[in-house]
Amino acid sequence: MFEGYTEASATIDGVRIHAVKGGRGPALLLLHGHPQTHAIWHKVAPALARHFTVIAADLRGYGDSGKPQGAEDHSNYSKRRMALDQVELMRRHGHESFALLGHDRGGRVAARMAIDHPDAVTRLVTLDVAPTAAMYEQTTFDFARAYWHWFFLIQSPPLPETLIRADPDLYLKQTIGARSAGLKPFTPEAYAAYLRCLSDPATAHGICEDYRASVTIDLEHDRADLAAGKQIACPFLALWGAHGVVGKCFDPLAEWSKWSANVQGNALPCGHYIPEEAPELLLERVLPFLQR
Repeated sequence: MFEGYTEASATIDGVRIHAVKGGRGPALLLLHGHPQTHAIWHKVAPALARHFTVIAADLRGYGDSGKPQGAEDHSNYSKRRMALDQVELMRRHGHESFALLGHDRGGRVAARMAIDHPDAVTRLVTLDVAPTAAMYEQTTFDFARAYWHWFFLIQSPPLPETLIRADPDLYLKQTIGARSAGLKPFTPEAYAAYLRCLSDPATAHGICEDYRASVTIDLEHDRADLAAGKQIACPFLALWGAHGVVGKCFDPLAEWSKWSANVQGNALPCGHYIPEEAPELLLERVLPFLQR
C-alpha cells in the first residue's frame, strides 16, 4: 500500500515505534486514529510524498508499534508520552522540526505535541477531532450512543480487553464499519492490515490504555494547560466530516479556538475517516496549507 516507502521504525525509551518513510522535501509526520494503523494514509501517501519527506507511524499500543503494560496511572499511554515517542522518532531521522497531520486519536497526540514541543511542530492539521475535555464535558445522549466505545474502553481490565479479543473482526466492523459511510471506504488491503493488528491480543490492552489515559491523566494535563493559558502557537488547520459525529455534536472550530489564536478550518462533505473517504478533497485542502 506504500509503494516506494521504506521501513523507518525506531525503539524509543524501550518501546518500538513502527513507521514507514517515503518522498523528499520538508518533513511531514502522519498519525492515525482508533482502531487503525498508519495504513489509513495509503490513499494520500503517494501524493504527499511528491512534496514532503513523509513518515507515517503507528502510535504506541496500535499497529506494529510496541504495546507495554499500562502503568497504574496510565501515564505511559498519555498523549504527552505518545507525543514524545513521535518527536524522538522524527529526531532519529534527522528532523528537529516538521509539519504534522493527525486523524482521530492521532489528532489528540498531534495537538499535545504542538503544546509540549512548540519548536518541533511547524504546522498542525487535525482531522475529525475536537479537544478531549470538551467532548467529555459536553457529552450528550447522541454522542454517547454514537461513540459508545469511549465509555466501553475505559472500563477496568480485563473486561473490554477480553471482549475485544473474543472477536476482533466484530469489534472492527462495529467501530469503523458502523459510521456514516459503512465499510465502503476501506480497501481489502487496509481492512486486512487493521484486522491483523487488532487480532494481536496485546493491541486490545494498548487501545484500552489509550482511552483510560484520555479520561484521567490527559484531562489533568489539558485542564492544567488551559488554566495556565498555554496555546498551540503554530498555524493550525482543523478539518472534520460534515456527516460525522464530531461535527454534529460539537463545534470543533470554536473548541479549538480556545487552544489557538491561529486556528482555521471547516467541514468536508464526508464522514469520520477522511483520508479514506475523501482523499482527493483532503489533499486539495491540506497541501496549500502545509506548503505555505
